Amino acid sequence: MSESHAHLQSWPVLPAIISAILVTTALIYLRGWLSLRSAFPNLIPSWRLASFMSGFFSVWVALASRLATLDHRSLTIHMMKHLLLMTVAAPLILAGAPVFTLACGLPKLFIKSHPSFSGLPAQWLNRFLMHSELCWLASTAAVIGWHLPVAFQLGMRSHGVHDLEDVSFLIAGLLFWWPIVQPSPGATRSPRWSIVFYLFLATLPCDILSAFLVFSNRLVYPFYLSTRQLFSMAPLQDQECAAALMWVWVTFAYLIPAVAITVQILSPPAAESQAAMQSGRQRIANRPRRQLDNRTKVSLAENHYSPGE
Repeated sequence: MSESHAHLQSWPVLPAIISAILVTTALIYLRGWLSLRSAFPNLIPSWRLASFMSGFFSVWVALASRLATLDHRSLTIHMMKHLLLMTVAAPLILAGAPVFTLACGLPKLFIKSHPSFSGLPAQWLNRFLMHSELCWLASTAAVIGWHLPVAFQLGMRSHGVHDLEDVSFLIAGLLFWWPIVQPSPGATRSPRWSIVFYLFLATLPCDILSAFLVFSNRLVYPFYLSTRQLFSMAPLQDQECAAALMWVWVTFAYLIPAVAITVQILSPPAAESQAAMQSGRQRIANRPRRQLDNRTKVSLAENHYSPGE
């Protein structure tokens, strides 16, 4: 109980720092978006701005709001925080095309004095992101690793480790969603159809973890025995509720984009269908008028005549 109380007492300091970082980054993004909007009105549409800001707001809710302190009293809230970071904030941020827009929002002097943005570290990161299997492994390692009892207990008892855990879940979410959202051209080398399989494989570790927490019939994280429960539930009931939340949430969070991508793959490209319509109109326009008139007459006759009359 004393550890949870100490965590609550230290609450105003860290959220103020996180809020300042988020607001500063959001303003840099807005500056870049406005400059791009004035030069190229259709390059970064308004919905990308809304998506990026919504993603940052989700990060703030998970890390800097009162919700951030309640995870020491409920495993369900703890699970909700990490699901918010990995499955809501991360894809929304990437949908905002953040890399290019933030680069345009930074002062030119800052970019010139920091060549590392286009140097070896950036090239290494770009090569890493091109391989979707590495992104999958990194996100899976974060999910499984932090839910091991030893790592979990350490994160709940140490402020520094707990903050590292939160940041790693956000980074893992960004890595996971990068091949799916593809926020920049050539974001991944994987074919589009493989992303459906990628999403299916991503559900397996979460399903296994959720099933273990639901059906283990024992408390996996003893930390919650020493804290006052938030919802007047027994710690084991709270564990089952958290696992059920993760099970259902992850299933829908990964199923919806998988269905959308499948429909996108099976649907003809807009350019091809537009070209087919244009070609059909052109063929009709090029027909001899006499032939067109004769076919029109036959069509009208068929519409006004039926064998039963």
